[in-house]
This record gives sequence, structure tokens and C-alpha cells, in this order.
Amino acid sequence: MNSLESLTTFFGWCSVISTGVLFLTSAALLLMRGLIAGIHARMFGMTEADVSRAYFQYLAQFKIAVIVFNLVPYIALRMMA
Repeated sequence: MNSLESLTTFFGWCSVISTGVLFLTSAALLLMRGLIAGIHARMFGMTEADVSRAYFQYLAQFKIAVIVFNLVPYIALRMMA
């Protein structure tokens, strides 16, 4: 297996794993938002509205990071092969 194939495989699996983590995190926040937000609000001394905003910001930034650092390199490597 040459280095281009290895990199393609690596970024492919990184994309799968990162996307899975993103979906699990999104599902957990959607299904248990009240419980999780209450815990985090008490832990960090924030209001639940601020915690909800922080969750949205986290999911948006994580999604962008997955696309930029995992999916785009994988697609570029697939186009090169």
C-alpha cells in the first residue's frame, strides 16, 4: 500500500469516526438537553439559555472542523487517485 492510499484510508476513517461522534453528540443534546443543560449550568455558573447557545456554537464549530480537517482532505485525495 503506497502513501497516497494510506492517507486516503486514514482520512476516510477519520471522517467516519468524527461524523459518528458529531451525530452522537447532536442526538444526546437533542434528547437530553434539559438534563445536560441543567448540570452544565450549575457546574459553570451559567444560565441554561447561555448553555444552550454554547451547545449550538460547539456543534457548529465541530461540524466545520470535521468538514475542513477530515472530509475535504479525503475528497481531495480521492480525486487525486
